[in-house]
Amino acid sequence: MSFELVELPALSRFTVDRQEPLRGDAERLLQMWPKARVITVDAHGRTLVADRASRLVDRPATEFGDEPPEGAVLLGEQDGVAYWAVLLAEAEAEGGPAAPAGRAWFGADLTDEPQWLDLRACGALLDDTGAGLFTSAVALFNWHRTAKFCAVCGGGKQAVKAGWVRVCSQCGREEYPRTDAAVICLVHDGADQVLLARGEGWPEGRYSVLAGFVEAGESLEACVAREIAEEVGVAVSAIGYLGSQPWPFPRSLMVGFQAVGDPGEPLRLADGEIAQAKWVTRAEVRQALAVPGSVPDLLLAPGASIAYRMIQSWAAVGD
Repeated sequence: MSFELVELPALSRFTVDRQEPLRGDAERLLQMWPKARVITVDAHGRTLVADRASRLVDRPATEFGDEPPEGAVLLGEQDGVAYWAVLLAEAEAEGGPAAPAGRAWFGADLTDEPQWLDLRACGALLDDTGAGLFTSAVALFNWHRTAKFCAVCGGGKQAVKAGWVRVCSQCGREEYPRTDAAVICLVHDGADQVLLARGEGWPEGRYSVLAGFVEAGESLEACVAREIAEEVGVAVSAIGYLGSQPWPFPRSLMVGFQAVGDPGEPLRLADGEIAQAKWVTRAEVRQALAVPGSVPDLLLAPGASIAYRMIQSWAAVGD
Protein backbone atom coordinates (compact mmCIF):
# COMPACT_ATOMS: atom_id res chain seq x y z
CA MET A 1 0.00 0.00 0.00
CA SER A 2 1.69 3.20 -1.18
CA PHE A 3 1.06 6.68 0.18
CA GLU A 4 1.78 10.36 -0.50
CA LEU A 5 2.97 13.17 1.75
CA VAL A 6 0.01 14.84 3.44
CA GLU A 7 1.80 18.23 3.43
CA LEU A 8 5.03 19.79 2.23
CA PRO A 9 7.98 19.09 4.52
CA ALA A 10 8.48 22.00 6.91
CA LEU A 11 11.69 23.31 5.34
CA SER A 12 10.44 22.96 1.74
CA ARG A 13 8.08 25.92 2.18
CA PHE A 14 9.03 29.19 0.49
CA THR A 15 6.97 32.17 -0.65
CA VAL A 16 9.42 34.86 -1.80
CA ASP A 17 10.69 35.10 -5.38
CA ARG A 18 14.21 33.65 -5.62
CA GLN A 19 14.86 35.44 -8.92
CA GLU A 20 18.45 34.94 -10.03
CA PRO A 21 18.68 38.04 -12.31
CA LEU A 22 18.05 40.34 -9.35
CA ARG A 23 21.18 39.04 -7.60
CA GLY A 24 23.43 40.51 -10.28
CA ASP A 25 21.58 43.82 -10.66
CA ALA A 26 23.56 45.99 -8.25
CA GLU A 27 21.75 49.17 -9.24
CA ARG A 28 18.28 47.76 -8.64
CA LEU A 29 19.34 46.18 -5.34
CA LEU A 30 20.62 49.53 -4.16
CA GLN A 31 17.33 51.17 -5.17
CA MET A 32 15.37 48.54 -3.22
CA TRP A 33 17.58 48.72 -0.14
CA PRO A 34 15.70 51.51 1.72
CA LYS A 35 12.52 49.37 1.77
CA ALA A 36 14.29 46.04 2.29
CA ARG A 37 13.98 43.88 5.42
CA VAL A 38 16.83 42.02 7.10
CA ILE A 39 16.92 38.96 9.35
CA THR A 40 19.99 38.37 11.48
CA VAL A 41 21.58 35.01 12.19
CA ASP A 42 23.90 34.75 15.18
CA ALA A 43 27.11 32.79 15.63
CA HIS A 44 25.12 29.77 16.86
CA GLY A 45 22.97 29.58 13.73
CA ARG A 46 19.92 31.06 15.43
CA THR A 47 17.55 33.83 14.47
CA LEU A 48 15.03 35.78 16.49
CA VAL A 49 11.47 34.41 16.46
CA ALA A 50 8.94 37.01 17.55
CA ASP A 51 6.26 35.18 19.51
CA ARG A 52 3.57 32.51 19.36
CA ALA A 53 2.58 33.87 15.94
CA SER A 54 5.67 32.07 14.60
CA ARG A 55 7.08 35.13 12.86
CA LEU A 56 10.71 35.86 12.23
CA VAL A 57 11.88 39.21 13.55
CA ASP A 58 13.11 41.25 10.60
CA ARG A 59 14.59 44.73 10.76
CA PRO A 60 14.63 47.74 8.40
CA ALA A 61 17.60 47.50 6.09
CA THR A 62 18.52 51.12 6.80
CA GLU A 63 19.56 50.07 10.32
CA PHE A 64 22.55 48.41 8.66
CA GLY A 65 23.61 51.39 6.56
CA ASP A 66 22.89 52.98 3.20
CA GLU A 67 23.70 49.81 1.24
CA PRO A 68 23.95 46.07 1.87
CA PRO A 69 26.84 45.46 4.28
CA GLU A 70 29.69 43.12 3.42
CA GLY A 71 28.64 39.50 3.83
CA ALA A 72 24.90 40.17 3.49
CA VAL A 73 22.99 37.65 1.36
CA LEU A 74 19.84 38.23 -0.67
CA LEU A 75 17.10 35.75 0.15
CA GLY A 76 14.46 36.91 -2.32
CA GLU A 77 11.81 39.52 -3.10
CA GLN A 78 8.10 39.70 -2.36
CA ASP A 79 5.62 42.51 -3.14
CA GLY A 80 8.45 44.87 -4.00
CA VAL A 81 10.36 44.20 -0.77
CA ALA A 82 13.78 42.55 -0.87
CA TYR A 83 14.67 40.20 2.00
CA TRP A 84 18.28 39.91 3.13
CA ALA A 85 20.15 38.10 5.89
CA VAL A 86 23.17 39.29 7.85
CA LEU A 87 25.45 37.02 9.86
CA LEU A 88 26.39 38.48 13.21
CA ALA A 89 30.05 38.24 14.15
CA GLU A 90 31.00 36.03 17.10
CA ALA A 91 31.40 39.11 19.27
CA GLU A 92 27.92 40.26 18.27
CA ALA A 93 26.16 36.94 18.97
CA GLU A 94 22.88 37.68 20.67
CA GLY A 95 20.51 35.85 22.93
CA GLY A 96 22.98 34.22 25.31
CA PRO A 97 24.45 30.72 25.00
CA ALA A 98 23.34 28.28 22.35
CA ALA A 99 20.17 26.33 23.06
CA PRO A 100 20.71 22.89 24.65
CA ALA A 101 21.31 20.17 22.08
CA GLY A 102 18.14 18.35 23.07
CA ARG A 103 15.97 21.17 21.77
CA ALA A 104 17.13 20.32 18.26
CA TRP A 105 15.40 16.97 18.69
CA PHE A 106 12.21 18.03 20.37
CA GLY A 107 11.62 21.49 18.88
CA ALA A 108 10.86 24.64 20.83
CA ASP A 109 7.93 25.98 22.81
CA LEU A 110 7.14 29.45 21.54
CA THR A 111 6.36 32.04 24.19
CA ASP A 112 4.98 35.56 24.18
CA GLU A 113 8.53 36.89 24.21
CA PRO A 114 11.03 36.84 21.31
CA GLN A 115 13.48 33.93 21.39
CA TRP A 116 16.73 33.10 19.61
CA LEU A 117 16.14 29.66 18.07
CA ASP A 118 17.95 27.47 15.56
CA LEU A 119 16.35 26.01 12.45
CA ARG A 120 15.89 22.52 13.87
CA ALA A 121 14.04 23.90 16.87
CA CYS A 122 11.73 26.33 15.10
CA GLY A 123 11.59 25.30 11.42
CA ALA A 124 8.26 23.50 11.79
CA LEU A 125 6.76 26.32 13.85
CA LEU A 126 7.48 29.18 11.46
CA ASP A 127 5.04 30.37 8.83
CA ASP A 128 5.76 29.55 5.18
CA THR A 129 7.66 32.76 4.48
CA GLY A 130 9.75 32.56 7.63
CA ALA A 131 10.64 28.90 7.14
CA GLY A 132 11.87 29.56 3.61
CA LEU A 133 13.86 32.66 4.52
CA PHE A 134 15.58 31.08 7.52
CA THR A 135 16.38 27.84 5.67
CA SER A 136 18.01 29.74 2.80
CA ALA A 137 19.96 31.97 5.18
CA VAL A 138 21.37 29.02 7.10
CA ALA A 139 22.30 27.21 3.89
CA LEU A 140 24.09 30.23 2.42
CA PHE A 141 26.00 31.12 5.58
CA ASN A 142 27.11 27.50 6.05
CA TRP A 143 28.45 27.54 2.48
CA HIS A 144 30.30 30.83 2.90
CA ARG A 145 31.85 29.59 6.13
CA THR A 146 33.52 26.64 4.39
CA ALA A 147 34.21 28.07 0.90
CA LYS A 148 36.79 30.73 1.63
CA PHE A 149 39.52 29.33 -0.64
CA CYS A 150 39.62 28.20 -4.26
CA ALA A 151 39.65 24.44 -4.80
CA VAL A 152 41.82 24.85 -7.93
CA CYS A 153 44.59 27.29 -6.95
CA GLY A 154 44.03 27.91 -3.24
CA GLY A 155 43.44 31.63 -3.70
CA GLY A 156 41.07 33.57 -1.50
CA LYS A 157 37.51 34.02 -2.73
CA GLN A 158 35.17 36.97 -2.58
CA ALA A 159 31.37 36.91 -2.48
CA VAL A 160 29.54 38.53 -5.42
CA LYS A 161 25.97 38.58 -6.79
CA ALA A 162 24.36 39.28 -3.43
CA GLY A 163 26.08 36.34 -1.78
CA TRP A 164 25.20 33.64 -4.33
CA VAL A 165 28.60 33.33 -6.03
CA ARG A 166 32.20 33.32 -4.80
CA VAL A 167 35.01 34.31 -7.19
CA CYS A 168 38.68 33.42 -6.75
CA SER A 169 40.86 36.51 -6.53
CA GLN A 170 43.74 34.68 -8.28
CA CYS A 171 42.35 32.56 -11.10
CA GLY A 172 38.85 34.03 -11.42
CA ARG A 173 37.09 30.68 -10.93
CA GLU A 174 33.44 31.01 -9.91
CA GLU A 175 31.88 28.75 -7.32
CA TYR A 176 28.21 28.35 -6.43
CA PRO A 177 26.51 27.02 -3.29
CA ARG A 178 26.99 23.27 -3.15
CA THR A 179 24.27 20.77 -2.31
CA ASP A 180 24.95 17.14 -1.38
CA ALA A 181 22.25 14.69 -2.47
CA ALA A 182 21.02 12.25 0.15
CA VAL A 183 18.17 9.77 0.13
CA ILE A 184 15.82 9.13 3.01
CA CYS A 185 13.44 6.18 2.85
CA LEU A 186 10.46 4.96 4.82
CA VAL A 187 10.43 1.17 4.59
CA HIS A 188 7.08 -0.48 5.26
CA ASP A 189 5.69 -3.97 4.76
CA GLY A 190 2.89 -2.93 2.40
CA ALA A 191 0.42 -3.24 5.24
CA ASP A 192 0.60 -1.96 8.83
CA GLN A 193 4.27 -2.07 9.87
CA VAL A 194 7.11 0.38 9.36
CA LEU A 195 10.84 -0.14 9.88
CA LEU A 196 12.43 2.48 12.17
CA ALA A 197 15.99 2.80 13.41
CA ARG A 198 18.05 4.67 16.00
CA GLY A 199 21.41 6.00 14.92
CA GLU A 200 24.56 5.74 17.02
CA GLY A 201 24.78 8.70 19.35
CA TRP A 202 21.07 9.50 19.19
CA PRO A 203 19.08 9.92 22.43
CA GLU A 204 17.68 6.73 23.87
CA GLY A 205 14.30 5.88 22.36
CA ARG A 206 14.69 8.29 19.40
CA TYR A 207 13.77 6.55 16.11
CA SER A 208 13.48 7.69 12.52
CA VAL A 209 13.57 6.36 8.98
CA LEU A 210 16.79 5.41 7.19
CA ALA A 211 18.97 7.75 5.14
CA GLY A 212 22.33 8.03 3.42
CA PHE A 213 24.37 10.01 0.90
CA VAL A 214 24.30 9.33 -2.83
CA GLU A 215 27.62 8.08 -4.18
CA ALA A 216 29.32 9.18 -7.40
CA GLY A 217 27.74 7.53 -10.44
CA GLU A 218 24.77 6.22 -8.43
CA SER A 219 21.07 6.78 -9.10
CA LEU A 220 18.75 7.79 -6.29
CA GLU A 221 16.85 4.49 -6.45
CA ALA A 222 20.06 2.46 -6.39
CA CYS A 223 21.20 4.47 -3.38
CA VAL A 224 17.96 3.65 -1.55
CA ALA A 225 18.41 -0.08 -2.08
CA ARG A 226 22.10 0.02 -1.12
CA GLU A 227 21.67 2.12 2.00
CA ILE A 228 18.81 0.02 3.39
CA ALA A 229 20.76 -3.18 2.76
CA GLU A 230 23.93 -1.74 4.32
CA GLU A 231 22.28 -0.23 7.37
CA VAL A 232 19.76 -2.91 8.38
CA GLY A 233 20.32 -5.84 5.99
CA VAL A 234 16.86 -5.68 4.37
CA ALA A 235 16.24 -5.98 0.62
CA VAL A 236 13.58 -3.56 -0.61
CA SER A 237 11.32 -3.32 -3.65
CA ALA A 238 8.64 -0.98 -5.05
CA ILE A 239 10.83 2.06 -4.45
CA GLY A 240 8.77 5.22 -5.01
CA TYR A 241 9.44 8.96 -4.75
CA LEU A 242 7.69 11.01 -2.05
CA GLY A 243 9.21 14.49 -1.99
CA SER A 244 12.31 16.45 -1.05
CA GLN A 245 13.54 18.97 1.49
CA PRO A 246 16.67 21.09 1.97
CA TRP A 247 18.57 20.16 5.12
CA PRO A 248 21.35 22.74 5.48
CA PHE A 249 23.37 20.91 8.14
CA PRO A 250 25.57 21.72 6.44
CA ARG A 251 24.37 21.38 2.81
CA SER A 252 22.14 18.37 2.09
CA LEU A 253 19.08 17.94 -0.09
CA MET A 254 17.05 15.08 1.35
CA VAL A 255 15.19 13.17 -1.37
CA GLY A 256 12.40 11.14 0.19
CA PHE A 257 11.28 7.67 -0.91
CA GLN A 258 9.13 4.81 0.27
CA ALA A 259 9.92 1.13 -0.27
CA VAL A 260 8.58 -2.26 0.72
CA GLY A 261 10.54 -4.70 2.88
CA ASP A 262 9.89 -8.06 4.51
CA PRO A 263 9.54 -8.02 8.33
CA GLY A 264 10.54 -11.70 8.26
CA GLU A 265 14.08 -10.87 7.15
CA PRO A 266 16.61 -10.77 9.99
CA LEU A 267 17.87 -7.29 10.79
CA ARG A 268 21.66 -6.90 10.46
CA LEU A 269 22.67 -3.53 11.86
CA ALA A 270 25.59 -1.57 10.44
CA ASP A 271 28.26 -1.41 13.12
CA GLY A 272 28.94 2.15 14.24
CA GLU A 273 25.93 3.58 12.38
CA ILE A 274 22.74 1.93 13.61
CA ALA A 275 22.28 1.28 17.33
CA GLN A 276 18.79 -0.26 17.13
CA ALA A 277 16.14 -1.06 14.54
CA LYS A 278 12.67 -2.50 14.81
CA TRP A 279 9.35 -2.93 13.02
CA VAL A 280 6.58 -0.81 14.54
CA THR A 281 2.83 -0.99 13.97
CA ARG A 282 0.76 1.85 12.56
CA ALA A 283 -1.23 2.03 15.81
CA GLU A 284 1.97 2.55 17.81
CA VAL A 285 3.19 5.25 15.43
CA ARG A 286 -0.14 7.08 15.58
CA GLN A 287 -0.03 7.05 19.38
CA ALA A 288 3.59 8.24 19.45
CA LEU A 289 2.72 11.11 17.10
CA ALA A 290 -0.39 12.10 19.04
CA VAL A 291 1.26 12.06 22.48
CA PRO A 292 5.08 12.13 22.33
CA GLY A 293 6.54 9.88 25.01
CA SER A 294 3.36 7.83 25.42
CA VAL A 295 4.78 4.76 23.66
CA PRO A 296 7.75 3.23 25.50
CA ASP A 297 11.03 3.45 23.57
CA LEU A 298 9.46 5.32 20.66
CA LEU A 299 10.23 9.01 20.25
CA LEU A 300 9.89 10.02 16.61
CA ALA A 301 11.70 12.40 14.28
CA PRO A 302 11.23 16.14 15.01
CA GLY A 303 8.77 18.24 13.04
CA ALA A 304 11.37 20.22 11.07
CA SER A 305 12.61 17.09 9.29
CA ILE A 306 11.19 15.45 6.18
CA ALA A 307 11.35 12.21 8.18
CA TYR A 308 8.57 13.51 10.41
CA ARG A 309 6.35 14.30 7.42
CA MET A 310 7.02 10.87 5.91
CA ILE A 311 6.15 9.04 9.14
CA GLN A 312 3.09 11.24 9.69
CA SER A 313 1.87 10.58 6.14
CA TRP A 314 2.33 6.81 6.37
CA ALA A 315 0.52 6.77 9.73
CA ALA A 316 -2.44 8.63 8.18
CA VAL A 317 -3.12 5.88 5.62
CA GLY A 318 -6.60 4.52 6.21
CA ASP A 319 -7.91 7.57 8.09
